[in-house]
Amino acid sequence: MKKLVQKGFTLIELMIVVAIIGILAAIAIPNFIKFQARSKQSEAKANLKAIFTAQKAFYQEKDRFSTLTGEVGFEPERNNRYAYFLAATGTIEPRTGATLVQATTFTGVAVDTFKYGSALDQTYAATACTSAAGLLGTPATRFDALALGNIDADTTVDQWSISSESRTFTAGGNCTADANNPSGEPANDQNDVNL
Repeated sequence: MKKLVQKGFTLIELMIVVAIIGILAAIAIPNFIKFQARSKQSEAKANLKAIFTAQKAFYQEKDRFSTLTGEVGFEPERNNRYAYFLAATGTIEPRTGATLVQATTFTGVAVDTFKYGSALDQTYAATACTSAAGLLGTPATRFDALALGNIDADTTVDQWSISSESRTFTAGGNCTADANNPSGEPANDQNDVNL
């Protein structure tokens, strides 16, 4: 007589496989979210370096810096998650509609709320390292610019700054920037990813 052999998995074997998949997912998903948020930060770094380059080129031509985005030639691509500020006060370029408003009097660029909605929109504020957007000197011989964005939809704002001069930051509070920051290098004043 032939013996019937049943093929398949036992309930215990299936539970072990499900537990292993759960453990792997618990490790992988938070790391994936963190890496995804870090990749979004590259927008702020690239656009702040573009501001620095535009300001330096403008300075070579006019012997001063400017807080006007149209004057220095800073116009980031659409779909920006960060708001950019060249001055603490002034008019910010709105990005609420399908077309952009072109003007030379803007001192910053708002988050693209047409794509991301108003939940990610940012208003101007000095950073956790007390960096502030604006000019120093008469004529303006130093500029500071900021990028503020909420890339992971929590209450903490990711804050970046760049300056035409080297800066030293003091540790403490929520300031997460490196202690020494050379000119033209974006500083992550408050890191929204690691918090």
